[in-house]
Amino acid sequence: MTKKERARLIIDHLKTEYPDAICSLEYDPSMAWRLLISVWLSAQCTDERVNRITPKLFEKYPTMESIAHSDTDTLADIVRPCGLGASKARDIKAAMQLLLDKYGGVVPDTMDELLKLPGVGRKSANLILGDIYGKPAVVTDTHCIRITGRMGLSDGSKDPKKVEDQLRKILPPEESNNFCHRLVLHGRAVCTARSAKCDKCCCADVCMNKHIKP
Repeated sequence: MTKKERARLIIDHLKTEYPDAICSLEYDPSMAWRLLISVWLSAQCTDERVNRITPKLFEKYPTMESIAHSDTDTLADIVRPCGLGASKARDIKAAMQLLLDKYGGVVPDTMDELLKLPGVGRKSANLILGDIYGKPAVVTDTHCIRITGRMGLSDGSKDPKKVEDQLRKILPPEESNNFCHRLVLHGRAVCTARSAKCDKCCCADVCMNKHIKP
């Protein structure tokens, strides 16, 4: 079985198991900048906690302009429960200023331009491109890296860019974004970091995890 064939089967299995492939970060699709901020806050923090903090954040700062002109210390106090409060606040404020000054308040729709924003890496950029703009995207978060390595879709590398490149070669472009969302759900429920529950896995028949017995 080729990796493309394995990927196709895994996609089908995950679709059946998790029909609703949605981002675990709560956001308004008409406000891409809010999703961008949520992704920043999710670094070294759970999505659940981010979803508890962002309503407070956006209640105080409902617009890009209000964040761009905010007091950094006050902003940091609000986002501090997500960890790295000071650095995240600086990046968020600087990015909102840049979005307003250079992009007219519109979040860019290309990888190159997104990566020019302070604190934005490929994970954040891919999520924006996939969820907001509907473009093929591969979000190589910890779940994606771990599970695709176990399943034999990647070579086991822990480097996000290498895993992204490998997956782009074998995933149907129109499926890639939702595939990554489903991996998050699967990674939380079954294929966890601590122990893979192989006996409960919907992909057990095609997974190359060493825990699977013939």
